[in-house]
Amino acid sequence: MADKVDVTERYRRLATYASVAVALILIAVKLASYMATGAVSILSSLMDSSVDLLASVVTLLGVAQALQPPDSTHRFGHGKAEPLAALAQAAFVAGSGMFLAYEGVGRLAEPRPVESPELGIITMVFAIAMTALLLGVQRFVIRRTGSMAIAADSMHYSGDLLMNSAVIASLGLTAWSGWPYWDPLFALGIAIFLVWGSTRILREALGVLMDRELPDQDRAKIKEVVRGHAQARGLHDLRTRSTGIGQHIEFHLELDPDLTLAQAHDITDEIERELRAAFPNAEFAIHQEPAGLDDERLDHRIRR
Repeated sequence: MADKVDVTERYRRLATYASVAVALILIAVKLASYMATGAVSILSSLMDSSVDLLASVVTLLGVAQALQPPDSTHRFGHGKAEPLAALAQAAFVAGSGMFLAYEGVGRLAEPRPVESPELGIITMVFAIAMTALLLGVQRFVIRRTGSMAIAADSMHYSGDLLMNSAVIASLGLTAWSGWPYWDPLFALGIAIFLVWGSTRILREALGVLMDRELPDQDRAKIKEVVRGHAQARGLHDLRTRSTGIGQHIEFHLELDPDLTLAQAHDITDEIERELRAAFPNAEFAIHQEPAGLDDERLDHRIRR
């Protein structure tokens, strides 16, 4: 188990370092291209890469903090540093979108010609290749770790692929038609996309910070595993949440009232092992209870 945790940590760190490195490279290339072309669509992509760098640094710091083990003042660990990092990402992305919208409106009022659109297109093709490479690394890590901060980072890099493609279309149409409004119109479209993407990141981060239940399919899987054990009589008061880097699962396990404490303990251990196979990053809190006990249940008090 320790070796698996070490590998998971290395994967997380790999993704954050790769994200920062790609953002730095793209900022340098896009800045040079914008200075040569003056295209506001390239400026929009440059701004997005600058936001990516800030977000990637926040992700790096958030992941590093989340991976710290529990201590005397944080008994549940530091996993929620990841959704906090994702929350900061949402603010960065929304801010860049609003600034870009302001620039796009200004260019609609006073359009400017785009110089050397071919250079801009070459820049965007390079950006697409670098972004696609980073996304491959990130998705590999997400599949193996379930990191929320890296998933949020990956989501806006996925948007970058669309954004860079839109910039290529803008520059191509401008060069072909000579109409100067393509550039700011595409910039406004990209701004709308950024703000919309930030709301998605915001909802996911707040869901974790507010201890939203795990998805229905995960809760159904937990019930299936427990009820599949031959000596389990049922379960109730199932409560789940994301910890930022894993899950927390707790419930009352209903067992035969005639079992000894040692027998109940052994059965609970067997069920926990089966659950851990399905949720390897989860922490479990299982309370044994005699089946048929007439007591007040949390399930009955929760509003539907």
